[in-house]
Amino acid sequence: MAYEPKFTITPKLLGLVESIAAVRERIQAAAVEVAWIPALQKDTRARNAHSSTAIEGNPLTLEQVRAVEEQGTILPLPTRSQREVIGYFAGLRYIQKFATKKAVTHAEVCRLHMLIAGDVMDQGKAGVYRDVEVRVGPYLPPKAREVKGLMADLLQWWNTKGAELSPVLSQGIIHYRFESIHPFADGNGRTGRTLALWELYRRGFDSHHIFSTDEFYWEDRPRYYRELQAVRERGENLTGFLEYCSEGLLMTLTRVWHRVQQLSVTKGKTKLLLRPKQEQVLFLLKAQGGMTPRQIWEALGVSKQGALDTLRPLMKAGLIKRVGTQKNGRYVLK
Repeated sequence: MAYEPKFTITPKLLGLVESIAAVRERIQAAAVEVAWIPALQKDTRARNAHSSTAIEGNPLTLEQVRAVEEQGTILPLPTRSQREVIGYFAGLRYIQKFATKKAVTHAEVCRLHMLIAGDVMDQGKAGVYRDVEVRVGPYLPPKAREVKGLMADLLQWWNTKGAELSPVLSQGIIHYRFESIHPFADGNGRTGRTLALWELYRRGFDSHHIFSTDEFYWEDRPRYYRELQAVRERGENLTGFLEYCSEGLLMTLTRVWHRVQQLSVTKGKTKLLLRPKQEQVLFLLKAQGGMTPRQIWEALGVSKQGALDTLRPLMKAGLIKRVGTQKNGRYVLK
């Protein structure tokens, strides 16, 4: 039976889609041939890898995930956690390589799963649809014998009718339906979220690869799981889930726009990769016009030395400067 997602375009959903389009347009206009795009792409990869694996319980911090990518070797951190992150980075590289692919096949879904979960499978075989029954909390996914047919129906819809919808909607539908089928014995969460991101790439929505919607899901993980479960409780009606995914995409784009504005302060001359605390400093200085050292370390919740360590690279890159006397000085945007 062909797959037909059930949902309604509510005023709320329509408003979210329109707001998303407006913010995306601003980002696209600002992101034309600018030097800071590679830095933002690298930052986004780390955020995606951190948040999607953290949803599944990976304990590594964002800074540790950055280190795993930058070092390219096993660090003195939990080995399995590192393998999981390395696998996710491999999955991201895969969908970036095939970002313009017109149709997605079983083989490509399985290859993506192999890259993401191959080194950390707790049960079953990576890259092969499951032949065992699984349970996800209170949810019992379809029987193993039904998986291939259900995935065929999803891929048929994705490669045909899915293209008729806004990618804001199609990525949410793909995300939910894949998790509902749960086609692999393990690693479905990370793979499903990556497929949703791939849809944004394929449809040209995230042409610069600078969006990390998974951060939104990770920041309130209980809600993420509630929203997935709510679709089942509503007879597979996706309206609420699509509103939720659209809310996340809007928040993601708004954050990207803030980062674009912060990086644009340098007019593209710096390659500085902003850390979260540095990003927070730039946002605060832009909002308040200037802050004393004490105001900064209190706002960041760090020590005086921690604040200085955060500020020093920003000053070196020419993003901020100190004005006033040694005793009464303030930091401002340069």
